[in-house]
Amino acid sequence: MTRGACEGSSQSVMRQSATKVARTGACLCACGLLTLLTGCGISSLTSGLGGGIFGSSSTPAPPAQGVSEEQLLSAAKQDVAMSSPVGEVAAGCPRLTISPHGGHLTIYEDGRAGDGLAIMHRGEITKTARECQIEPGRVTVRYGFSGRILLGPRGHAGTLRMPINVTVTDAKRARVTGDTVSVDATVAIDNPIAYFSTVRTITFDIPEGSRPGEFEVFVGFDQNAKGAG
Repeated sequence: MTRGACEGSSQSVMRQSATKVARTGACLCACGLLTLLTGCGISSLTSGLGGGIFGSSSTPAPPAQGVSEEQLLSAAKQDVAMSSPVGEVAAGCPRLTISPHGGHLTIYEDGRAGDGLAIMHRGEITKTARECQIEPGRVTVRYGFSGRILLGPRGHAGTLRMPINVTVTDAKRARVTGDTVSVDATVAIDNPIAYFSTVRTITFDIPEGSRPGEFEVFVGFDQNAKGAG
């Protein structure tokens, strides 16, 4: 073989080798990029609430949910405990209490109070929760409660309304302010238990020298309701 032929053959081999190396390098780069996208990089990009790869990283996290009717209603149906917000309790949030004898209310047919066979329906408060905002000289309590209404032997299907009294007292148990609330629930003959929940807000002044934790919010059924016994 002549010297020119050998040099031409060597150059051809070198060009093929260079092309192969370039292709291999491009493949490795592509594989490395794919690994990056399918590895830890993708998890950080999709860790938000959105469904896209790039659109979710800037989505702000939703604020923590406070007292809500949905939470209370679910707790009443499942009969689970409601935990009070730790921060507000530590800061001296007024207590929320079911008033004495106010956790239940039984409604009878007219003139038959106390007769078990004359019960129309009975209400029960089973869950409570509250949170508060404390300002100089004033406190706002966001409170909620839930429970159930049971149809009695003389009850009628439909929407039943039960009256609730709300009272705020100070350290000496003197009344500071109050409110009245009604809760509704719909019962049926074939489904005689219905659930209710409500969330309200009440604001009152704190005299100088007093602490919010000395006050208390009471909720309970109005025992003077028509037919109560």
